[in-house]
Amino acid sequence: MASTDNKLSPVEGIKDESNYLRGTVAEELADGTDHFSKESIQLIKHFGMYQQDDRDARASNRAAGGGKDYIMMVRTRLPAGLLNSQQMLEELDLCDEIGNGTLRITSRQGTQFHGIQKSDVHQLMQRMKGVGLTSLGACGDVNRNVMCCPAPFKNNELHDQIQKTSFAIADHFAPRTGAYREIFLQDPETGEKTRVDENGNEIVEPIYGKHYLPRKFKMGICLPEDNCIDVYTQDLGMIAIHEGGKILGYNILVGGGMGRTPSADKTYPALGMKLTYVSPEDLIGVCEAIVKVQRDFGNREDRKVARLKYTVRNMGLPEFKKKVEEYFGRELPEPHEADVTDFDDHKGWSAQGDGKWFYGLNVENGRIADFEDCKLKTAIREVCTTLNPGIHFTGHQDIIFSDIVEEDKPKLEAILKKHNVVLTEEISNTLRWSMACVAWPTCGLSITESERALPGMVDDLEKEVAKLGLQDEKFTLRMTGCPNGCARPYNSDIGLVGRAKEKYTMFLGGRLLGNRLSYIYKDMVPADEVVPELVKVFTAFKEQRNDGESLGDFCDRLGQEKLLEATGG
Repeated sequence: MASTDNKLSPVEGIKDESNYLRGTVAEELADGTDHFSKESIQLIKHFGMYQQDDRDARASNRAAGGGKDYIMMVRTRLPAGLLNSQQMLEELDLCDEIGNGTLRITSRQGTQFHGIQKSDVHQLMQRMKGVGLTSLGACGDVNRNVMCCPAPFKNNELHDQIQKTSFAIADHFAPRTGAYREIFLQDPETGEKTRVDENGNEIVEPIYGKHYLPRKFKMGICLPEDNCIDVYTQDLGMIAIHEGGKILGYNILVGGGMGRTPSADKTYPALGMKLTYVSPEDLIGVCEAIVKVQRDFGNREDRKVARLKYTVRNMGLPEFKKKVEEYFGRELPEPHEADVTDFDDHKGWSAQGDGKWFYGLNVENGRIADFEDCKLKTAIREVCTTLNPGIHFTGHQDIIFSDIVEEDKPKLEAILKKHNVVLTEEISNTLRWSMACVAWPTCGLSITESERALPGMVDDLEKEVAKLGLQDEKFTLRMTGCPNGCARPYNSDIGLVGRAKEKYTMFLGGRLLGNRLSYIYKDMVPADEVVPELVKVFTAFKEQRNDGESLGDFCDRLGQEKLLEATGG
């Protein structure tokens, strides 16, 4: 570890003493209590699980003299967001039988179960294994779910290769400890896949080592013409450079990340910087070198500044590249001139290229549930049962149904309409490009509402945008309940970040393409003033925009001071 032992953060000590993440997790699962110890809370993250509590119930519990209502959130790890109908149905069954009745698509193309009791964790993990799913590495100080364009184009080498590569990377960087199998699966394959060093010592984690990474690590792969996974927000982003239908190599970006702490100037959101260009054959090797540099030189004293973005900027990109070359074993070339040029959300109908079709359905804020006026969960269950499509989750928390034959296209739409699910073709652009994190009542980090607040704001804003005749404009609108930025608000056209109860920091000037950061337009905006403030911005945009200028480009061109003048402050 790069830091001296007496300065390590407490989490580093917990990992050090855990025997490769085991700790006392197994004993605590069997102790009859409804929660884990503070040490185990840090370890179970590596198994894709967070301990939470129902924050809506806190006040009433305190008044009654009780404690917290503990619940677990469990994530699945799904490289490129890909799974099949059988797996989807099992996840829906699990959310009904042992969860809170809902399943949530994450902004990293995975899924989340909410409301899981500690006593049901074994059942959840084992049933997921039964259909080939895992939560190992979905959270924690390791490489998280590998994002990749999920579009199911067939007979297309570009999409085939990047999706296969995302699976190869996910497997290469998966934790090797046997703790997950021992504790949760209790199967006969228990035991690490160990290596032996030159001195005959066993190496349990050849990439991560005993202490794993200083902080979480995120990777994503995209094509230049389709940055649907927000490649610039990744710790390690890969842009597949291609020509004539063949991938020639990958531009490597390093140091992206969204989280910030407003009270700590040392923290900030950042976009990735171009490091090098590598061949497909060298890709995983270079990625491993980058991860190992972060392992050995990332900050283990202060978790607020432990992400790769701080390591890169503290070292300086040239010095960081030299260190990566040292770990990789040879010099690396300069980046390719190619960059991202467009963004496709893959919604609506598209031809797959093999005579079949896929349909991208908008899922507001990723929440799969049956509501009073819309039975989305029931509709998805019927689609999977009757049509058996492939399932693909997008980085915008939506779902794609693939392998639909021509004659079944009306059947799919009929099933959705029967359950009052609004088709993608019928939603507004305001809704289409919006996204919110979970926030209250389950996320322990949230300062204020997000998922429960954004739908009402979208309903109000889309009406005002239509009144201005701007309903055809494309703009991203993203909200988070705290500055950690799980819904990636800092590079969107409009970002709303929880600052205090029912108050938000308003960010403007990012863009749909995702390769520009926004700036703080106004701070501490009350929830009921968010839409009126945005209406002022849209009005100024309509009156003063240049030809073909997007909302984000307009706000970026004016900057905060001039935009405040244009909107009357």
